[in-house]
Amino acid sequence: MILPWLTPRFFRLYGGRPSELETKFLLLCLLGMGALASWADSEAVLPAYLIGMVLAGTVGKDHSLIRRLRTLTFGLLTPFYFIRAGSFVSIPQLIAAPAAFVVFLVVKIGAKIIGVYPVTKVFGSPNKEAMYTTLLMSTGLTFAPSPPYSASPAASSIEANTPRWVATVIASAVIPTVIANAFYLPRHLLPKAEPQEISPEHREVTSLRHVSTKAE
Repeated sequence: MILPWLTPRFFRLYGGRPSELETKFLLLCLLGMGALASWADSEAVLPAYLIGMVLAGTVGKDHSLIRRLRTLTFGLLTPFYFIRAGSFVSIPQLIAAPAAFVVFLVVKIGAKIIGVYPVTKVFGSPNKEAMYTTLLMSTGLTFAPSPPYSASPAASSIEANTPRWVATVIASAVIPTVIANAFYLPRHLLPKAEPQEISPEHREVTSLRHVSTKAE
């Protein structure tokens, strides 16, 4: 409730400095609320979602800040996530029973496609852009599965399949993204590169070569 009021005022007072106080302020909010959520036995990612929603209008206006946050996220935080998530994956279990992993992956991505693709069509997205958005939304890097605390047979089955489920979560972040960028990337929406200016010297040399070629 306080952040939408406090953040733009903080940015106006202390923004644009070499110390990058905007980035430090956002990290303080994210890590502090994440620590509070963990202390309350909740998921640390939930406050991050809430902060992202309430500050979208403020942070979204500063494109340079978004680029810095993107660099920090993908360059520093994301590798640690995959390292931690990968430590829960058992390669021998995946090799011994790959069918469960395949079933989990198909069901997970299929459920996301069923839930996202119709919504993109409602908003009038073309087929290629709709599929691109759907594949990017097929990722599931939010909640890590927790081992069950019950001794029931169902809980034991879930615990036995936890490595396969974690592998499914990781694969759902990689495979749909690769397919989306390879086959459905809306290149017409990407900014076009500005044509480079040709220097007079280069233009003169090119003209001389053209005249020489015609003379030959």
